[in-house]
Amino acid sequence: MKLDEILTAAARAPLNNGALQQLNEATAGLDAALGIRYLHVAHGRVRTALHVASHHLQPAGLVNGGVYCALAESTASLAGMVAAGGPVVGINNDTDFISAVKAGVIEAEATPIQLGRRTQLWQVEMHHRDKLVARTTLRTMPVN
Repeated sequence: MKLDEILTAAARAPLNNGALQQLNEATAGLDAALGIRYLHVAHGRVRTALHVASHHLQPAGLVNGGVYCALAESTASLAGMVAAGGPVVGINNDTDFISAVKAGVIEAEATPIQLGRRTQLWQVEMHHRDKLVARTTLRTMPVN
C-alpha cells in the first residue's frame, strides 16, 4: 500500500493492523532512526510509541528534549497529512517538557485544535506510564 493510499484509507476509517504494519515497515528517515511506531492512524487522531533507548538520552541520562519535539512533529504531521489528503510541513513547534523520562515507552497522541484550509493546529500529548511528560502545539501547512 502506497502512502497516498494509506492517507485515503485513514481518512475514511482507522487503519487496520495490516495497514499499520505496512506503514511501520515503510518508515524511513528520522522516524526510523528514532524508532517511532504508529499505533493508531485515523482522521483527527494519530497515536505513536517510542521505546526509549540509550541514543535518545542526553548526558544526564534523561530523554533529550529534541526527541519529544521530533516525536510530536512526526505524530501530528501524519495526522495533518490524513486531514489534508496530502503532504504538510511544520511551521511552528512549541513543546513544553513536564516530567523527565529515563527509560520505558513514551506514547504520543495528536488531535486537532483547528483544521483550516491554509494551516492546521495540532495538540500532541506525550505520556509515560499514564503520566503526562510533554505537550506540544504544532502548526502545519498543507502543501498540495
